[in-house]
Amino acid sequence: MYNCGIGEVEQYGLTAENIYRGRGALLCETKEGIKILKEFGGAYNKLAMQRELQEHICEAGFPRTDRILMNQEGEIISADSEGTMYYVRDWFRGRECDTKSVSDIRRGALELAKLHKVMHLPAALEYTRESLVTEYTRHNAEIRRVRKFILKKRRKNAFEDRMLSCTGEFLEQGEEALEALKASDYESLRIQALQEGSICHGEYNQHNILFCDGTVAVTNFGRWSFDVQVSDLYQYLRKIMEKHNWDLRLAAQILDSYERERPLSAAERRNLGIRLLYPWKFWKLANGYAGSSKAWISEKNLEKLEQIAGQRECWKKFIKKLFSDSFF
Repeated sequence: MYNCGIGEVEQYGLTAENIYRGRGALLCETKEGIKILKEFGGAYNKLAMQRELQEHICEAGFPRTDRILMNQEGEIISADSEGTMYYVRDWFRGRECDTKSVSDIRRGALELAKLHKVMHLPAALEYTRESLVTEYTRHNAEIRRVRKFILKKRRKNAFEDRMLSCTGEFLEQGEEALEALKASDYESLRIQALQEGSICHGEYNQHNILFCDGTVAVTNFGRWSFDVQVSDLYQYLRKIMEKHNWDLRLAAQILDSYERERPLSAAERRNLGIRLLYPWKFWKLANGYAGSSKAWISEKNLEKLEQIAGQRECWKKFIKKLFSDSFF
């Protein structure tokens, strides 16, 4: 497929005027707009439900998503001459959300709230994300295993020494988040979300928000799931905050933009605070280390660890100030 693309788009009744590589796929310019061809290696039923979701979003008045197209035989999956499976989506000419622009960041939060209001379908158990209690319990156990492994090593490199020195405080923070989660209304929120068929984008960040001629397109729904929608807001807010050293004023602006369209309940706000408290990025580094060969550790990982450790106090103060009325 990636050697040509012309024959593939013809299966969709389209004529490619120009084809080039981008975003790990082929971008095709046609008279009907830009289309993206992507190799398919996932679950057919989930992709079919993704198409249903995106059609539902568009019918509800949110027209700009990278909708999956059907070929001329009415199928969402096609095959090229070599038998490679692929699918085709709409795409857009635009720029990504600029994480240095407050107006872009606020617009991204507003568009997320609009999406959340319409992202509802009858829930399917197989596409429901696991409980956060289960996830945090597993992650904390993984951090403990990494600490135990490093302690047993006779010779430790700089990354291992630094990780060992700060594992205790991050593990304590992880346990604090887990206990706060268990004591909160999270399970009720989760049950309500499944009853309402609430869907999360799953990867809502600046790369998947495109500004196109005065409108906004949201793309890459491949990691969608049925879940508490605060999960998307948490991911978006955390990534922005990490880039802005946990700027309280900017966070308040993000939440204001979101809540103008979709106000958060007290339980949702508390859940957002708990999610922000969990040391997810530290766990990610520890888990990556656990799965590595350990013969060579990238200097970049040490830099990331130092950055996380350096932001910790500012991060915890941020949570206390922003969520003092609903969390602590």
